[in-house]
Amino acid sequence: MPDSWPLKDKDLKIGILGMTEGNGHPYSWSAIFNGYTKEYMDKSPYPGIADYLSKQPIGNFGISGAKITHVCCDNYNDALSVARCSNVRYAVKKPEDMVGEVDAVICATDIPSEHIKRCRPFIEAGIPLFIDKPLCDNEEDLKTFVKWKESGCRYISSSSMRYKKSLEPYHYNHHELGELMYICQPMCKKWETYGIHALESVYPFLGPGFLTVQNTGTYESNMIHITHKSGCDVHIPLKKEMYGAFSVTLLVGRYGNITLSDNDHYYSFKKQMELFVRYLRTGIEPFDFKETIELAKMVIAGILSLKSKGGVICLDDIKER
Repeated sequence: MPDSWPLKDKDLKIGILGMTEGNGHPYSWSAIFNGYTKEYMDKSPYPGIADYLSKQPIGNFGISGAKITHVCCDNYNDALSVARCSNVRYAVKKPEDMVGEVDAVICATDIPSEHIKRCRPFIEAGIPLFIDKPLCDNEEDLKTFVKWKESGCRYISSSSMRYKKSLEPYHYNHHELGELMYICQPMCKKWETYGIHALESVYPFLGPGFLTVQNTGTYESNMIHITHKSGCDVHIPLKKEMYGAFSVTLLVGRYGNITLSDNDHYYSFKKQMELFVRYLRTGIEPFDFKETIELAKMVIAGILSLKSKGGVICLDDIKER
C-alpha cells in the first residue's frame, strides 16, 4: 500500500492483472515499461504484439522510474508466459498476493462487468489503479465506481485511442474545417468492449455534451448514431472482423473534411501508460473524471438501445448516483 499520495519521485513497482480472450495487454504494456525478450515474445499467443514491438528502437522502451514487477493472470501459466516475454520479475497466483508488494496496479482486462470484482481488493487496500477500457457496462457498476471516486479512491480509466498520433493535432483545433457537423469512426469486434475505442477517439473533437445514443444494428454488426449538443452527428459502424477500422477517422466540417489514418499503436499505448505514471507521481488526472462518466454512459446507452431494438437512449436517463 502506498505510504503517501501522490507517489512523487519514488521508484514505482507496478502490478498487472490479466487476461481475457483476445486481449494481450499484459504482454504489450509490460514490454513498454520493461522491454522484452524477442525470443520468447515471438512465440507468444499474440503475433501482432510481437510485430509492432519489433518495429520500435530499443531506446523507445521504458518509462523512467517505473517497472512492471508483478503479473497475475486467471491462468497461472499465462502469468508465467507474460513474465518470461516482458521481463516481469514475479508471477503470482492470486491478485491479493500483490497487496503490500506494489505501489499501483494495472487492471488489463477488458470485460467491464468483471472490473468491480477485480479492482475491489486494491481499492480496499488503497492501491491506485489504471483500469482498462471500458470502465463498466451497466448502471449499477457505474454508481459503484462513482461512489469509490467520490470517497477518495484513486483510479483512472481510458482507451489508448484517445492518444492516436494522427488525431491529436485536431483535438479542439480543427478550425480549417469549420464547425464539425459529422464524424464517422468505424470499429471492429463488439460494442460492449470495443465501442469505447471509437468513443474516446471522437470525444476530444467535441468535448462534453453528448445527448443520445441509438444502436440500430445487431450484436454482430452494430450501427451507432450519437448526437451532441453542438449539432454534430456521430456514426460508429462496428463489425466483428473489420480490423481496418482502427486506422481511419472521418471529420466533416462546415467548410472542409479530412480523413485521418493511424497505425502507430505503440505510440498511443505508451502515452497512455506515461500519463498513468504522471498521475501516480502528481495526482493529476489526464482528463476530468466527468468525461469517464459520460463515456461510460454512452457505452451503457448503446447496450440498452440494442436491447430495445434500436430505441433512442438519452444519456440523462442513465444515473451515476
